[in-house]
Amino acid sequence: MAQIQFQNVDLEYPIRENQSLTLKEIIFHGLFRKVKRGIRTVKALNDLTFTITNGERVGIIGLNGAGKSTLLRTIGGIFPIQRGTRHVDGSICSLFDIGVGFELNATGWQNVRLRGYFQGETPTSLKGKLQEIAEFTELGDFLDLPLRCYSTGMLTRLAFAVATARNPEILLIDEVFGTGDVVFQKKAEQRMREFMHRAHIVVMVGHHLEFLQEFCTRVIWLHHGSIRAIGPARETIRAYLGEANQLPNAA
Repeated sequence: MAQIQFQNVDLEYPIRENQSLTLKEIIFHGLFRKVKRGIRTVKALNDLTFTITNGERVGIIGLNGAGKSTLLRTIGGIFPIQRGTRHVDGSICSLFDIGVGFELNATGWQNVRLRGYFQGETPTSLKGKLQEIAEFTELGDFLDLPLRCYSTGMLTRLAFAVATARNPEILLIDEVFGTGDVVFQKKAEQRMREFMHRAHIVVMVGHHLEFLQEFCTRVIWLHHGSIRAIGPARETIRAYLGEANQLPNAA
């Protein structure tokens, strides 16, 4: 059974402070003199404790820089934690930068297979999905051409189709809507809804609050890397909007 547990989790970024020198200073102090650099840390996540159980759809909200994407990538195991415990049961599928990792000199078909294997597919499991992927992209004979011949929209279609061909237990989503042209956006949103309903757990970052309110059972509100509130989607989003509207630069 899929589950995500965080207990008192802290995550810090090491920041190397680089003292920049002017050309005059470099010549004066010597070309090979080492520049002193200090290292400081920035706490990105602070004492996070929560549990997400099988069947839940959880949204993550907050202002820019609150730590939303950082938390999502920490759940996915991309960022190591400094303190606390992270426990995740279930296979993870992450929809972050869906266009990263393609080989531009390889054909569309070759990239479909390569990306599928990276996502955990086998030749047998992928074989049954190839036709469906091709039909969704509507790329036709372009799949026989190298990706360097693709437009940005065509590459996005291919990336999105392959990324959503899996049947994950835990699905992590970071702002993947608004992809491609208007017609494809509607098609992609419908596919995403179907994809999310297949997953046991969905955790998603987004600024589309109406969609989060409709789809999510709970919402985590982050503020400067800490949990400001966690609870039912409608109530938490209402509280978040109430505070955001009081900010000096609120529209």
